[in-house]
Amino acid sequence: MKIVLVFALWVSLLCLGHSNTLDSCQGRCGYGTDSNFSCQCNPSCERFKDCCSDYAELCKAGATSCKGRCDENYNSQNECHCNSKCSKYNNCCSDYADICDSAGGGSVVSDAEIKAISETLYALDSNRASASELIIDPQALVPDSQTSSQMDLSSEPLFRYLDEEALFSRPTYAALLAVLDNYHRMTGQAEDFSSQQLAEQETFVKETMLNTELGRELFAFFYTKGVYATEGEFIHDLKMMWFGLYSRNNNKMDSSGFEHIFAGEVKGGKVSGFHNWIQFYLLEKRGLLNYYSHSFNGPWTTYPDVMGMQFMWDGYFKQVGSAVIGCSPEFDFAVYSLCYITRPGKQCHLSLGGKELIIQTYTWEKSFYGDGKKFIGSAFPATPRN
Repeated sequence: MKIVLVFALWVSLLCLGHSNTLDSCQGRCGYGTDSNFSCQCNPSCERFKDCCSDYAELCKAGATSCKGRCDENYNSQNECHCNSKCSKYNNCCSDYADICDSAGGGSVVSDAEIKAISETLYALDSNRASASELIIDPQALVPDSQTSSQMDLSSEPLFRYLDEEALFSRPTYAALLAVLDNYHRMTGQAEDFSSQQLAEQETFVKETMLNTELGRELFAFFYTKGVYATEGEFIHDLKMMWFGLYSRNNNKMDSSGFEHIFAGEVKGGKVSGFHNWIQFYLLEKRGLLNYYSHSFNGPWTTYPDVMGMQFMWDGYFKQVGSAVIGCSPEFDFAVYSLCYITRPGKQCHLSLGGKELIIQTYTWEKSFYGDGKKFIGSAFPATPRN
C-alpha cells in the first residue's frame, strides 16, 4: 500500500509539473499556435480565448521586459529580445542586462568597461581641435525653462575662428565634408544616392574606423567582447546601422542615423537631430544658421567640450541641439557607435578626462536590416543632471 501511495504521489507531482510547463508563456511569447500546449501565447489567443494565465504579464504588459524570457529562441514577432545575441543585433529589451546578465545570460558590456574604453578613445583623439585652431563664443546662457523662447540673445556667431587649413585637410575631416552635403534636409523627400555618394559613405566609415588608431582601438574592444569577429563584419555593420535608409515621413526612404545626427533634418516644421559641430560651423559660416543661445556647457576646459545650443536653421528652430564641440570626426562617430551598440535605446555613461558625459541613444523601431538588427534612430549628448 505504501508503495502505491508513493507512486501515486509521484505521478501527481509529475503531472502537475508537466501541466505548469504547458500552461505558461515563459519563453513562448509571440510564437504561433501549438496544439502541444494547453494554452497559447500570441495575439490570436485573445480572439480565441485560449491564452495562458500569464500571457498578459509576460507577453503584453511585459512585452518589452526580459522577465521570464532569458535565453529564449529568436522570434521576429517579439518587439525586443532576451538572448545572448541581442546585444550584437541591438535589439535587447531594456532590462536585459539587469535580468539576464545577472542570471548568466549573454555577454554584456559593463558600465565600467564603457567608461574605460571611452577614456582610451578620448586620449587617442589626436585629431581634435586645439585652442589655437578653434575659438568659440558661447555668449548667452539660458535656463532649461527658456530654451523654447526662440529669442536671439547672442549678437555674434558661436564660432569665432576655425583653422580650416589645418583641420579640413586631415583625411577624416575631408571624408566627413564629402558626405555632409549629400542629403535633403526635409523629411518626406526620398534620398537617392549616386555611386560616388555611396563610395563617400564607405570612405568615411573606413577612414575613421580603419585608418585611425582611435577607430582600430574601438574595433579591438568589440572584438575582445565577442561583438565582431572581423574588421569586415565591423565595418559592414557600421555602414548599415548608420547609413541604411528608412522612412521618417510619408513612407519615403528619407532618413538614416547619419543624416539625422550629423547632417540634421527638418520634420514637422522644426529641426530634428543635428548634433555635429562641424555641420553647425559650415552652415553658420554660410549665413544659413543663426546661433541664439546655449542651455548647457560641459566642464571641459579643452576640446572636446559639450554644449546644448538654441538656433535657427534657415527658418526652422532647434530648441536644444547638443553636440561634442572640437572633437575629430572619428571621435564623434566612435563614441556614438560605442553607445549605440552597447546601450541601444538607453543612456550611456562615458568618462572623458575623468568627467562624465551621458549619451542618449534611440533605436529605429519601424524597420530593420540584416537578421532583425535595428537602425540608429538618434544619439546625442544628454542634458547634464543637476
